[in-house]
Amino acid sequence: MRLTIKTNIAMRTLMCCAVNPGAALRKADIAATCNASENHLAQVISLLGNAGFLKTLRGRNGGVTLGRPAEEINVGEVFRTLEQSVPFIECFDAERNACPIAGCCRLKMALANALNAFYDSLDVLTLADLVTDNCQLEAVLSMPEAFTATCRTPNASPDHRAQPTPPAAGL
Repeated sequence: MRLTIKTNIAMRTLMCCAVNPGAALRKADIAATCNASENHLAQVISLLGNAGFLKTLRGRNGGVTLGRPAEEINVGEVFRTLEQSVPFIECFDAERNACPIAGCCRLKMALANALNAFYDSLDVLTLADLVTDNCQLEAVLSMPEAFTATCRTPNASPDHRAQPTPPAAGL
């Protein structure tokens, strides 16, 4: 299974907004911090805004903020919103399915069950679960001008950006 770039950028953007609460973040700053192209990010911000996950503010002091509290943004809902237009497998798309064995294939049901389990595991997570007490994430995604430093250690500067620790092998 592989997620689309849209969903990947969307989650980075939401986490960036969550670790910079109350700040209107500029698209260019989010793109630089999240290592995303501004063109992709603009599309993602539009989708997230239309779905109510982000609020966009125009003008000189404009930018994006969370559209609702991080505790109310369900990760499974975000993934479904962004991935719904991409069928997981050909036979899940009633209009374009050309598989000759779709009507009798047992793999289709197994894949449907696996996909449901995947979303079920995301449905128990909120954006707040991903960012709360995550000091490494905060160090990477905090904007200097919006730095709130809930995890700041004494003598840490707002411009300090810790490098994330790579996951252990096999995870």
